[in-house]
Amino acid sequence: MNIVFDLDGTLIDSAPDIRAAANVMLAGEGAAPLDMATTISFIGNGIPKLVERAMRARDLPMADHARLTQAMLEAYDKNPATLTRLYDGLEALLPALREDGHRLGVCTNKPLAPTRQILDIFGITELFDVIIGGDTLTVKKPDPAPLLAAYDALGEGGRLYVGDSEVDAETAERANVTFALFTEGYRKVPVEKLPHELAFADFSELGAYIVSN
Repeated sequence: MNIVFDLDGTLIDSAPDIRAAANVMLAGEGAAPLDMATTISFIGNGIPKLVERAMRARDLPMADHARLTQAMLEAYDKNPATLTRLYDGLEALLPALREDGHRLGVCTNKPLAPTRQILDIFGITELFDVIIGGDTLTVKKPDPAPLLAAYDALGEGGRLYVGDSEVDAETAERANVTFALFTEGYRKVPVEKLPHELAFADFSELGAYIVSN
């Protein structure tokens, strides 16, 4: 089976580092910091959209969007995984999936450079046959093109997408692939409102589902 994972809120709990970088950017403008709940509510559509949301929340002029996006990217690139952690169970599950012959990929709206940097920090880059970042194509999720590009790179076989959010659910639906919803990520609506084949809170549940399919 070809299994593609989202990154933020699915493979990694990265909100603390994303919040820290956003607050460095905001501090440079003399603006109040974001709390964790607000930061999580802004995650899902890539850093430019997060910066836009933060700017609107702090009444900053949108003419500065490009500059402030670059400021946040620079802050995030300096410390992409100081506070970030892999979700429990993945350190064992990912190598086991590879050993069982599954091909793995990542499809995220995070830019490719910090995505690879974070995967390198956790020592799991080599477990993935393809990594698609938010700047790999000209479009981002929920456009299905990035996810479909990941599957094209993985080759023939069944398709499963694992994510945590509304963006991921919509992407899977538009790509017509099976979706497994990790319920402990950054989802903003009830589980029942998102189309999914499997909803799970523990990665051992995902492993059992894959074995049975």
